Amino acid sequence: MKIVFATNNANKLKEVEALLPQIEILSLQDIECYKDIPETANTLEGNAILKANYVTKNYGFDCFADDTGLEVEALDGAPGVYSARYAGEDADSEKNMQKLLKTLKNNTNRKAQFRTVVALNLNGEQQLFEGNCEGEILTKKQGEKGFGYDPIFKPTGFKTSFAEMTLAEKGAISHRGKAIKKLIAFLSTYKS
Repeated sequence: MKIVFATNNANKLKEVEALLPQIEILSLQDIECYKDIPETANTLEGNAILKANYVTKNYGFDCFADDTGLEVEALDGAPGVYSARYAGEDADSEKNMQKLLKTLKNNTNRKAQFRTVVALNLNGEQQLFEGNCEGEILTKKQGEKGFGYDPIFKPTGFKTSFAEMTLAEKGAISHRGKAIKKLIAFLSTYKS
């Protein structure tokens, strides 16, 4: 089976390919889609659907897309759907992390969760899969691996941040890993 993963994020692509070795994952570059697909919805579900629908409509491929947000309890779920743009439209991961650490500086409630929603378009039907990973925001960065907020997120029950884990360790417990496992379970029972 061949399916497009609608992302321009090489780190996300690598993470998902490791979770789906039995399926050939095509990137947006593989199908010559170089457009930055707008994420204009105000929910993770909405953005995942927008991206999957864009690829299916304009390129004719079965496709899945995800959107992920970091939801911090003390900030009423922010940055949430705006996680990638938390410190501004042109912000990178470092600026986003620094803004979050500064915002939470004197806050003792550091509970947070990552939440991922995957939208799958397959043979004219759409399915949604969700995964989350609860944890806390650290007071400073730990680790060199991963991407995004990984260096400042420590999952519940672990002594290390996501950025200190191998791809396999993170994939086994992460929000994206959980959503992709639901996608895999669906695909394994799917009869075209």
